Amino acid sequence: MTNSVDDSMLTIYCFVDEFLKRHPALAQWRRSPHAQPQFSDAEVLTLALLQGVFEVATLKQTYRLVARNWRTAFPHLPSYTQWVLRLHHLLPHVSGLLAATCTHSLTAARLYLIDSTPIPLCHPLRHGRVRLLRDEGAYFGKTSKGWFFGFKLHVLRHISGRVLNVILTPGNWDDREPALALVQNVDGGIALGDLGYRGPECTTTLAEEGQMLLVTRDQVPAHRFVLSQVRQGIETTFSQLWRKFLNRVFSRSWQGLWTTLQLKVLYYNLVHAGIVSV
Repeated sequence: MTNSVDDSMLTIYCFVDEFLKRHPALAQWRRSPHAQPQFSDAEVLTLALLQGVFEVATLKQTYRLVARNWRTAFPHLPSYTQWVLRLHHLLPHVSGLLAATCTHSLTAARLYLIDSTPIPLCHPLRHGRVRLLRDEGAYFGKTSKGWFFGFKLHVLRHISGRVLNVILTPGNWDDREPALALVQNVDGGIALGDLGYRGPECTTTLAEEGQMLLVTRDQVPAHRFVLSQVRQGIETTFSQLWRKFLNRVFSRSWQGLWTTLQLKVLYYNLVHAGIVSV
């Protein structure tokens, strides 16, 4: 396992470092343009992405594993608190890295899957204990499996498997509300959605403003089984993200939660693209 971790660590670092070199403006977040910390931004992000490699639930577990077993790879490793603070400052970098992986070939089929998955903060009966994220949008939502308290992660996925866009909303948002924003970064096509997207208003909006034909199960009753089989792809994506603890929330702020979720989707895309092996 050590060799595979070392290989993944090196591959991730090279990918991140190359991206940051191509986008030098991202380094301007520091107060001093001449500041060159010994522990680089590329190392900060590489360490965060290793959570997917180690398959652990929290960033703290990731940090501890590196501190105990791979300290030579990070000779200037700061304290956990300092590292997390740096990571939160690098949210634009995480978003940029994710956007760099949210592409597909121009010759690929323009067929997409659109859906959402709950990000519960706690058991619904214990929602009264949630304080920090309640003020930042956490709310009750309902899925086919019942009620939850937290957020929703809305996902646009190419039929081939790569995630092309993600949006985080409060749990009580209707799936149709962020649908247009989800498809803005693709050049039209066909999107397959569940019954949460049905309705003439959503269909018309996506067609006129997003050049996207929305197809839901109730529109093609004769091919309902085929549509359900195709849509299993996005359930597979959610399952793979769930195995990376997508639904385990340990963040104390919306920014921390959004950074963590994007890191997990970014790692999923890196694996899907074959950049990182599992």
